[in-house]
Amino acid sequence: MTTTTPTATWIDACPTSRLHPEDGVAVLLPDGHQIALFRTRDHHLYAVDNIDPYTGAAVIARGIVGDRGGEPTIASPMLKNVFSLRTGQSLDDEHTRLNTWAVRQNQTTVQIAVPAQEQTP
Repeated sequence: MTTTTPTATWIDACPTSRLHPEDGVAVLLPDGHQIALFRTRDHHLYAVDNIDPYTGAAVIARGIVGDRGGEPTIASPMLKNVFSLRTGQSLDDEHTRLNTWAVRQNQTTVQIAVPAQEQTP
């Protein structure tokens, strides 16, 4: 199911049953972006880029979910760089960040918001 709003289109990412707390799921968006999708133990959903900005590897979905001072985090499995799941900001380097994506649960499906495509007349 795909629904459109003026600023975003929600696309189905995966069934909620596939997204276990603290396990990541890699999602390929229609435009080719790779997203890492997470559910924390307190059941919050987060989506960030899946490409590690330090190595270029598509591994963030296999990272270690954690917490740093109340901030939900993901640590890259490659070099262990830590990023905020809320903002994508690296907690180790102020000049590095992951893009974040709006995410929601719609009944039994997790969805990610992608920019709405411009329609040409």
